[in-house]
Amino acid sequence: MTPPLVRSRTAALVALCAGSLMIILDGSIVTVALPAIQRDLHFSPANLTWTVNAYMIAFGGLLLLAGRLGDLVGRKRVFVAGLAVFTAASLLCGLATDQETLIAARFVQGVGGALTSAVGLGMIVTLFPEPRERGTAIGAFSFVGAAGASIGQVLGGVLTEAINWHWIFFINLPIGAATLALAVRALPDERGLGVRAGADAGGALLVTAGLMLTVYTIVQTGRHGWAAPSTLGLGAVSVALLAGFVLRQARAAAPLLPLRMFRSRNVSGANLIQVLMVSALFGFQILIALYAQNVLGYGALGTGLAMLPAAGMIATVSLLLSARLIARFGERLVLLAGLASLVTALLLLTRLPAHADYVVDLLPTMLLAGGFGLAISAVTALGMSGARPDDAGVASGLFSTAQQVGGALGVAVLSTLATGRTTHLAAHGHDRAAALTGGFHLAFGIGAGLLAVAFVLALTVLRQPRRTTAEPADAPADAPTAPASAH
Repeated sequence: MTPPLVRSRTAALVALCAGSLMIILDGSIVTVALPAIQRDLHFSPANLTWTVNAYMIAFGGLLLLAGRLGDLVGRKRVFVAGLAVFTAASLLCGLATDQETLIAARFVQGVGGALTSAVGLGMIVTLFPEPRERGTAIGAFSFVGAAGASIGQVLGGVLTEAINWHWIFFINLPIGAATLALAVRALPDERGLGVRAGADAGGALLVTAGLMLTVYTIVQTGRHGWAAPSTLGLGAVSVALLAGFVLRQARAAAPLLPLRMFRSRNVSGANLIQVLMVSALFGFQILIALYAQNVLGYGALGTGLAMLPAAGMIATVSLLLSARLIARFGERLVLLAGLASLVTALLLLTRLPAHADYVVDLLPTMLLAGGFGLAISAVTALGMSGARPDDAGVASGLFSTAQQVGGALGVAVLSTLATGRTTHLAAHGHDRAAALTGGFHLAFGIGAGLLAVAFVLALTVLRQPRRTTAEPADAPADAPTAPASAH
């Protein structure tokens, strides 16, 4: 018979994974349904992007603040509040009959998504202090993030084609309600440190404004370009705001983000590696979908089905292999193996023909994408390795922020490069399919380069965490927090 403690922790992990899955599914479902939304609500191409941008700006801008808020008032409270906000906003999105309502509701969805996503890893760190158990839990959580997007593309295609786009939001209502009920019962109650322990209102304003402006600047590059005066001006302001935040944290008695966390090579290195890795792979996900639809002629549902083998491999590796391999070989070696697999996958895509055979040209890459299940589990464990119980929420928020910024950068940079190359090739007489394929080749090559840089950083910067029984309270630990200090 399963002990009650194990059952309660398993139920808590299910609630955390379900909340994360709902948010990730929503993101990929919306991208599939954008053409239908545009037709129904008469969006212009420029305004249509705001159905995505409004969400990304709120989500990316609030993650760090939401993570710290979880440390202060209790991570369960923040998670539950985020689920409630996200579910209610999903209802508003589904009921929207005009552009303004949909964009405003998507912004509110981003707020709820940030609250929910920011504290998930922090709760896993405290729920599963033993390294092998934590590895298994992180593997399950990582699978949700990695495979959920692919599943969402299939589900989005089914709902949009079988019913209408409104149901891509209505589907969140039963999922959100069930997850909310489970979270209230299964997640452990936490009092938090109290608002006075980190009530840095000025720092909160600086970092939220800086991150929101950073994400806004990135998503606007598609319209104005990287060298446009507006882009450079907004970028300078966002850098100034974030620099002001860092200076304030260095002097504040109760900082929102304790800078001591960055003394850990593993924490700093893992966050940087994740930015590079997610930049390459989120861009890959978008671009391979565009290749399948615009070059190979697949529909929305066909594109989602074409990417299912990747989701299956990521699921297998994340859930069945990653924790065992990490326990045997350590996070660093597993991360290196995952990154090597991903570099190979993107290099294969640089040889895609304009008229590809799926089994010969695309399936090998989808199978190699299973390396993401190794890499994301290992880098997540390393990124959370320096978290203490009193700042696990802000460490989780920081890690999620790096992921969000990396995704936005990857789409902006790789899409811009692909478009520029396609335009150049078309101007020199290449047909549409060949020009598009040439643009994708360049983007996939740059993505492989980003992953190669991540590999070098993992090789030279990261250190295998030590398995110790206790650590000094203020040590910038590179090892996962031991059971004695986790509670």
